[in-house]
Amino acid sequence: MQFDLPDDQRTRDIVGVLLSLPEGSVVTYGGVADAAGYPKQSRLVGRILSLYSDSLDLPWWRVVNVQGRLVPGNEREQTELLKSEGIELINGRARLDD
Repeated sequence: MQFDLPDDQRTRDIVGVLLSLPEGSVVTYGGVADAAGYPKQSRLVGRILSLYSDSLDLPWWRVVNVQGRLVPGNEREQTELLKSEGIELINGRARLDD
């Protein structure tokens, strides 16, 4: 895949994982980092999402924190997007598969 991103392999790898998230799935920031080969880089995942979600059409709504909590400030939109993909929320949290 070719992205219009800074010449940073970590960013490219994380974006690749984000773009591969299937509809109806929910993953943690840490899960994305692990899948990209960068364990303990969950904050980097959040930064990449904040920088590139719009320009690369990244499915940011499929990423939650380790407790299943939604993105602060975007809970309403994220809830609607997740529900449209069949994700059930319980007490404002997404259920994470073990």
